[in-house]
Amino acid sequence: MRHLFRISVVLAAGLGLVACADKGDETVERAFQDVNVVDESDLNDVMLTVADPNEAVDYFKRSLQQNPNRLDLQRGLALSLVRAKRNPEGVAAWTKLVGMTGSTPDDKVELADAQIRNGDWAAAEKTLDKVPPTHETFKRYRLEAMVADANKEWTKSDSFYETAVGLTTKPAGVMNNWGYSKLTRGDYSGAERLFGQAIRQDPSLFTAKNNLVLARGAQRNYSLPVVPMDQIERAELLHTMALTAIKQGDIKTGEGLLREAIDTHPQHFEEAARSLRALESS
Repeated sequence: MRHLFRISVVLAAGLGLVACADKGDETVERAFQDVNVVDESDLNDVMLTVADPNEAVDYFKRSLQQNPNRLDLQRGLALSLVRAKRNPEGVAAWTKLVGMTGSTPDDKVELADAQIRNGDWAAAEKTLDKVPPTHETFKRYRLEAMVADANKEWTKSDSFYETAVGLTTKPAGVMNNWGYSKLTRGDYSGAERLFGQAIRQDPSLFTAKNNLVLARGAQRNYSLPVVPMDQIERAELLHTMALTAIKQGDIKTGEGLLREAIDTHPQHFEEAARSLRALESS
């Protein structure tokens, strides 16, 4: 009887060791799965930032073949297609994601962004109308402002731009867009003010500097604004000012500005030289 008892104890211990071993294997396997998830997440982030966007598209397409219901992979594909300027495909990818269970209001905003890039303003407006009013983000209101601009709904546009500016710590870009909106309406002084604010927020934003020159030139103010600029930027801004003057019929002023632009540029300024030759020949 004692012999049988010893055999039972040994068997129980052996089974216990096997069970422990199995649990240990499961633990190790789960640990490796966790590591793989972390590694994959890091790789996804890399693909969305530094990788060539077309390579990222291929990566996310391959990943989706194995995991077709993964929202993060579908989102990565859609973002990569937009980064690669493959806008029709980007719209299709975002549309698919928006229809998947678990998609977010941000996904609808990104769909609207892709639709705008694809030139489908009406579809973007419909998409934004489906975003809950409680979803108040910078990108949502920036896109709302752009759609309002396209519809020439200036009061709504101003309201959306103002809201967007208040929702970001880097408002220079949206201030520049708002200023350009004012410029297209003929509100040149309002545009000049907004371009100046954009440059104060980001002194490196050359687009705002160029737009500021356009706004001043539209008011027949042909002096360069006092903003940070290097020698090449100064030459390019003088060229923009010259073309603005010529367009308004101030030919002599434009000719003088072209010559100043050519003299200012540290290298040969072919674009300004070509403009001057065309002016002289006419």
